[in-house]
Parts: sequence; structure tokens; C-alpha cells
Amino acid sequence: MAAAPGAPPPSAKGSLREDLTCAICCDLFREPVMLSCMHHFCKACISRYWRGMQGPVTCPQCRKEFRSKQFQTNYLVAAMVEKVRSSTSDTHIRNLERVGADLQVRVKGDFRALHQILEEEETHMLDQLRREEEEELEKVQRHLEATELAIRELESNIKLLQQSTVALTEFPQLRPCVEVSTAADFDVSAFSSKYLAPLQYVTWRRMFKSLKPGPAALTFDVDTAHPSIHVSRDKTVAVECDVMTQHADDSKRFLQCVNILAAQGFQSGRHYWEVEVGSSPKWDLGVASETVDRHGRIKLSPENGYWTMRLRNGSEYWGGTQPWTKLQLGSSPQRIGVYLDCDERKVAFYDADDMSLLCLFSKGPRGKVFPFFSPCISENRQKPHLLKLLHYPAVALSG
Repeated sequence: MAAAPGAPPPSAKGSLREDLTCAICCDLFREPVMLSCMHHFCKACISRYWRGMQGPVTCPQCRKEFRSKQFQTNYLVAAMVEKVRSSTSDTHIRNLERVGADLQVRVKGDFRALHQILEEEETHMLDQLRREEEEELEKVQRHLEATELAIRELESNIKLLQQSTVALTEFPQLRPCVEVSTAADFDVSAFSSKYLAPLQYVTWRRMFKSLKPGPAALTFDVDTAHPSIHVSRDKTVAVECDVMTQHADDSKRFLQCVNILAAQGFQSGRHYWEVEVGSSPKWDLGVASETVDRHGRIKLSPENGYWTMRLRNGSEYWGGTQPWTKLQLGSSPQRIGVYLDCDERKVAFYDADDMSLLCLFSKGPRGKVFPFFSPCISENRQKPHLLKLLHYPAVALSG
């Protein structure tokens, strides 16, 4: 910091912190002192810098020589530093309060949407129950009315017979009997079975169609698969095998690394999908930019267009940075959930069984990306590595 004997007027508000930063420790001054050349440093920093120097000492910035280790405490600069520190703390508090308020709004909004879904499901189910109950009651009522009519006709005929028996003249003209079919037994079990089902589970499944984002039903893009990756007929399972498949078109295909992309790409909105990894001892999952090099051997890192998480040796989990970031997991997840927010540029990985966060990239991709997968090379040919894309179809209560 170059300064006059007083406080230096900053050229702009944004440069004040820079003007009050020590050139040695690169932090705000602590006990700022001024040399004869008008440059400022922390008292401890300049003392440490001059330690061991014999004879003349120099300024760390302008290299001007001084005969002795002399400096002067600048109380005005010290006061300005404390004001900046206080202002910075206030800014942090305001930012925290703002972020906290925004998060509260988002959480309340998400739960309000869930409550609305549950209320709509409850209303729909109760309406359905009420309609079916009314239909069954109407059937019983119609049968009861028909039975009562038949009874009245029968009673009338009995009365006529009784009267003719007394007179002994001629056989009376009787009304034809009303035929009443036997009422079908009410099947209580069939009626109630759909409402005695595990409603919480069924409703949870039915909520998938309303989730935003709902679990994406991804499929593998066979045109991107490395020649050693075999894809199932329904394009939901990818397995590494030791037989290389020759393809006529390799323009989109990974040729050096055992990788494959999903057929679905994303460049806006929020998306979530799940992958079953099972007990596979090694894999890579995440997203890849549309423009990644598919023909070379590239390290998986954001700098190269990959945002990934990996497993090695059955228990070593890593975040896909350079160098790799070690992840401490309490257990080995069998299903991995991947969340992509294109607008806020976030990529997150979850244990899909309990939705605990495993890894987060807060500076995600720009532009179009594709879900990325690597079953890796199998070391045990008796048990090849496979990855399965999970689909969750909606469940209906009635047929």
C-alpha cells in the first residue's frame, strides 16, 4: 500500500480493501505501520521480513534502503482497517440473512407443493370411495324396491285367494308375480382391498408424476458407448465386457475410455435421475458437456467438461476434481441420485435410499450437458460391472 502520511484516498469504493491490504500477508492490516517511503505493512509482517537482515534493510515493495529498522504506527489507517473489518462482518451477516430468507421461501414453497399434491390425492381418493359407495347403495336400493313390489303383489294375490275361498264361486283373476333376481352377495373384500392397500407407498409413487423435477426416465445412447460396453435391449443397463464390438460410425463414440452418455441432454431447468450401482467396486457417474473430447484419454474434471463422482476399490469415493477430492461416506450406497440445476449451475450426488448428500459442485456446467456413466474395466470377468438406469412408472389405485 502506497500512502501519504495520512490515510490514502481510495480511487473507488471497491479498491478500499485492496488499499488496506498488506503486501506481505495479502490480508487486511494488523497493527499497520508506515515506512519512510510511505508504504504500509503489518507490524508483525515487516518485523518478520527484516528479521536476520544485517546492515541496511529494504522496503518489500519499492526496495528503498533504510539504515535502520524504523517504522511509525499509523493509527488512522488502523482505524480505517477496523471499520472495513466491521463493514465486512455486517456484509456477511446481511448475506447470510438474505440467503437464509431465500432458502426459507424455497423450502416452504416446495413443501406447499407437496401438501397440495397430498391434499389433491386425498380428495380424489375420498371422492372415488364415495362414488363407489353410492353405486353399491343404489344397487341395493333398487333390489330392495323390486323385492318390496313383489311382496305387495304377492300379498294382493293372497288376499284375492282368501276372498274366493270364502265365496266358493270361481277362481279369482290373480296378478302375475313379479320376478326378483337373487341379490348378488356384496364382496366386502373386493370393495375394500384397494383402500386397504399400502396407501402411503402408493401415493408416494403416484407423486412422482407431480415432482419437479420428477425422476427422469433416462436411456443409454448406444451411439456413444465405448466398444467394450454392451447395452441391454431396453437401453437401461450398461455392462462392460471383454468383447469389443465394431461399429460403422464412431463419430459420437468414446474410443479410449469405457464411457457412455444418456440419450437425453439438458441445457435448462432442474433434472434428477437415479442409477443402480449395486456392489460394483468401481464406477464413474455425473454429467459431461456436449463438446467433450470422446476420442482421447481425458481426465475427468470440470476443466475438461466433466462433473463426476467415482468409486474405486469397492470403498474409496472421490469427487471429480483435479486433484481428486476424497469423500467420507458412512456406508456404501447401492443407488446414486444425480441432481442437475442448469440455471444455477449445480451438480449434486445423493444416496438415493436416504437422500443424504454425497458430493456437490457449486460451479457446474454451462451449455448443453448429458448424463455421464462409466462402468469401468472389470478385473473379475466372472462378475462384470454393470450400471442400471432406474425408472419409476406411476402407480394407479384401480385398473
